[in-house]
Amino acid sequence: MKKKMLGMAAALTLSVSLFAGCSKNGASESDVIKIGGIAPLTGKVATYGLSVKEGVLLAEKELNDKGGINGKKVKVVYEDDQADQNASINAFNKLVDDEKVAAVIGPVTSGATLAVAPKATQAMVPMITPTATEPTITKTGGNYVFRACYVDSYQGVIMAKYAAKDLGKKTAAVLYNVGSDYSKGVAEAFKKEYEAQGGSVVEYTSYNNGDKDFNAQLTKVKSANADVLLLPDYYDVTALIAKQARELGIQSQFLGSDGWESQELYKIGGDAVKGAVYVNHYFAGDSTKEVQDFVAAYKKEYNKEPDCFAALGYDSAKIMFKALEDAKSTDGDKIREAISKVQITGVTGKMSFGEDRTAVKGSVLVKVEGEKTSLVTKVNP
Repeated sequence: MKKKMLGMAAALTLSVSLFAGCSKNGASESDVIKIGGIAPLTGKVATYGLSVKEGVLLAEKELNDKGGINGKKVKVVYEDDQADQNASINAFNKLVDDEKVAAVIGPVTSGATLAVAPKATQAMVPMITPTATEPTITKTGGNYVFRACYVDSYQGVIMAKYAAKDLGKKTAAVLYNVGSDYSKGVAEAFKKEYEAQGGSVVEYTSYNNGDKDFNAQLTKVKSANADVLLLPDYYDVTALIAKQARELGIQSQFLGSDGWESQELYKIGGDAVKGAVYVNHYFAGDSTKEVQDFVAAYKKEYNKEPDCFAALGYDSAKIMFKALEDAKSTDGDKIREAISKVQITGVTGKMSFGEDRTAVKGSVLVKVEGEKTSLVTKVNP
């Protein structure tokens, strides 16, 4: 009897082990596939993180309504990193060690992503950041790190070509945040490309993180009398600078980076930001089916129009879900390999991944009309 019971127990154990399975990072292949999400859900740039999360969760809902991945439902578990590097590392550790996630979507900001990226490769947990544009992230983070957006330097190049070729402007001023790798990266690429296009950067000056008074820098900008003024920073800072610039009588055409994208931009900057043009990942008024379907679904779910961060979160989730479906596994190495081969037409355009695991894709230029924006042009990769 004892031998029979032991035999039954061994058989039961074998049966359970055949159906349970584990990935290299310990993620259980049960009826639910867990994916981690890291974003600033509170704090100064919470508007970005909340938009990304909403886009990701919309994609999750649509997927699960259609039956999930290979018969399994997907659950995205979110952690708030407040755009802080240490908090982001803690969030990653919790998701991997406690939640046993198979992969991670995030972080959102470049600083947090730079901190987490090497840990993702070390843990063999595939990670895709929807929005971190700092150029070295995928290079220093290792081959488990992907991004669904373009890099800082790309934005600078696009805006420089637009100013020199499309607008035909001969002189430019640049005012950037010396404490932000993002701001510096866009500024440096703009200056290099604008001069290569035959333009002259007549003022190139900076400010510090946390500054509220830009009078000294803007006085120099005004004296330079530049045709365009590039302000590569986040919406709350650039809106404040724009207001102070107009109050000083600066008439330059304002140009911006994707950090301008926020429904709060016009609320803070008012008419000072009206007419400004910035580079972005997508335009909600685009007539393509992918964009219009997404916008309609997002409005139905959240009762508001999606910004580019929501779109990038949505596309990042779509990429991750496609990779999981193709991999037919929660094994980290198989998911990583599948992501590298993904090619989709998403809300933010057609995309695939280059050798450095950054998305190869286009962009759009958007004009601030007030509370609304308009599409200036599309830029193909």
